[in-house]
Amino acid sequence: MASKPPDAAKLYEAALNHLARFAATEAGLAQVLARKLERWGRLYAGEDADADEVAAEVRRARAAIPGVIARLREAGLLNDAAFAASRAKRLTRQGKSRRAALAHLAAKGVARPVLAEDPRRELAAACAYLRRRRAGPFGEAPEAKIMAAMARGGFAQEIVRHALRLDREEAEGLIKELHE
Repeated sequence: MASKPPDAAKLYEAALNHLARFAATEAGLAQVLARKLERWGRLYAGEDADADEVAAEVRRARAAIPGVIARLREAGLLNDAAFAASRAKRLTRQGKSRRAALAHLAAKGVARPVLAEDPRRELAAACAYLRRRRAGPFGEAPEAKIMAAMARGGFAQEIVRHALRLDREEAEGLIKELHE
């Protein structure tokens, strides 16, 4: 027979273990905990248990998730704003546009992420993208293909054109600013 469903204390422990290994948003951590409960339900239901009873146990355990999330938030272990700032900075260093970063954060469950519009930072991100793709000041990739790819990546046309016109030293300087 499988063990009883995880209670609030077990869910809190599981959440701490997850946060020790991964950065997470409130929504993301809630999904992790819900999947843990679903796995328990499948395991328990596979042992000749009453399916309705198992479903009721999972529902009761799932009701504890918001309390666990609130407790972690109050302890300062879960902060969507800090997650968004950190992840946006990393994505920008990787050459992702502000729009791409906003889409990524929305997919991670960050409600209304606040990313300031900074044209210089966006230009630096475009330069990082160009360096990664060996284009513009960093190589000989076809300009039309690069412009199309950057547009799909969320960069504004004026930013793309400006980044493509930079010389290598200026582009490197902008990229270096992202790491400060």
